[in-house]
Amino acid sequence: MARTVSLIDARPIAFVIGILLCVLAAAMLVPCLLDLAMGSDDWTVFALSSAVTLFVGAALAISSRGPGFTLKIREAFILTTLTWLVLAAFAALPFRFSALELSYADAFFESMSGITTTGSTVIVGLDTVPPGLLLWRAILQWLGGIGIIVMALSILPMLRVGGMQLFRMESSDTSEKVLPRAAEIASSIGAIYTLFTLICMIAYAAMGMTPFDAAAHAMTTIATGGFSTKDLSLGHWGSAQIETVAVVFMLLGSLPFVLYLKAVRGRPGDLFRDSQVRWFLAIVAVIVAVMTLYLLGQRAELDPGSAFRLAAFNVVSIITGTGYATSDFGLWGAFALPAFLFIMFIGGCAGSTTCGIKVFRFQVLYATVDAQLKKLLHPHGVHVPYYQGKPIPDSVSESVMSFFFAFVLCFVLVALGLGLLGLDLTTAVSGAATAIANVGPGLGDVIGPAGNFAPLPEAAKWLLSFAMLLGRLELFTVLVLLVPAFWRD
Repeated sequence: MARTVSLIDARPIAFVIGILLCVLAAAMLVPCLLDLAMGSDDWTVFALSSAVTLFVGAALAISSRGPGFTLKIREAFILTTLTWLVLAAFAALPFRFSALELSYADAFFESMSGITTTGSTVIVGLDTVPPGLLLWRAILQWLGGIGIIVMALSILPMLRVGGMQLFRMESSDTSEKVLPRAAEIASSIGAIYTLFTLICMIAYAAMGMTPFDAAAHAMTTIATGGFSTKDLSLGHWGSAQIETVAVVFMLLGSLPFVLYLKAVRGRPGDLFRDSQVRWFLAIVAVIVAVMTLYLLGQRAELDPGSAFRLAAFNVVSIITGTGYATSDFGLWGAFALPAFLFIMFIGGCAGSTTCGIKVFRFQVLYATVDAQLKKLLHPHGVHVPYYQGKPIPDSVSESVMSFFFAFVLCFVLVALGLGLLGLDLTTAVSGAATAIANVGPGLGDVIGPAGNFAPLPEAAKWLLSFAMLLGRLELFTVLVLLVPAFWRD
């Protein structure tokens, strides 16, 4: 029997992407007005980029508008991946045609890094970059952060990606309701997200930042993105107070935003009862303590307070995937390099702005392995893995195991690809890790905290851009599109 290509309804896909492009076009006007006020010629670049983006977005939305939209599983997979690709492609326009004169590969890398909240950059000399572009980088990460939260709460549970069905919300189990449900989630959580951003901005300004720097860093802190307005990142200020603000809001951005919503609605205790939150905070505390003791043993010039400050900021920055830097931890000694490489993969909680494998998957993996070990010791007993006090379905355990395998496989393939393109071992391995885990800085002299991704060949930047997309969309959302059977009946 001949295999046929299944028809896919492109209308809801085109409509949603069109609306999001219109939002992106409106966002471009903010740095446009800033550059105009500051006398930078780049305002025309933002104005033209906004006009082009608005034209395409409006054309897609108007041409695909119609009654009775339903979003089936396959359309949802395509929509999720295409959204990030198309938005990154149009968000790259201001970078490409600005005074920086970046190649399109560099511009796309920068925009993909921004919208996936990765934080890797190819721009050299941030201290002299026009303010509009600096603000645009921050806006991209801020928009990407809220987009990631909405995706994790409304789309991924429906797609059953990597165990995310554990977080299926009421009314999100039918594809017909996913779009209005996503809008409802975005409006509620978006208000909390914006409030956190404003509080963070005020705190930064109170600690000595200019209003512009405070606004830009507030957006990239709560989004756990890590783009800065300075070449030295937050190390430019050398302020313990500023670093404290950053640590607090990086951690806030790493917790499930749906729990903040429950707290606002009168259930604040849920935040502290959530096992994922407790695990995450415990992991952070243990790693910070170990790294503090290590620094005290390695660097005699550090007092306990200074060692704790260095360890706390950099550990939180990397484990949350933010990627701010105050020190080149690559120079901390032999233990620091593998330690930071490992914590790059951990990430924060599901339903937050963070990246990486996510803590809940480690919990599911631990519970599953624990149950298997008990079965070996007591083969006639009944041993069921639990998460949050509830039995873990076999489908969830299988999804999480598959995710771990796919994550390691993709990491190895990207690292091998970078090696084939001529990158050294440290750069290739840490570059693959930081891209697929959406962290930002890698390790070594080239792409480490004191380095930059600009020297990499263009082919490596395209590969890393793809790896960022893979990591941000939980791998399977993208990989399933590469399977021929996906496109057949």
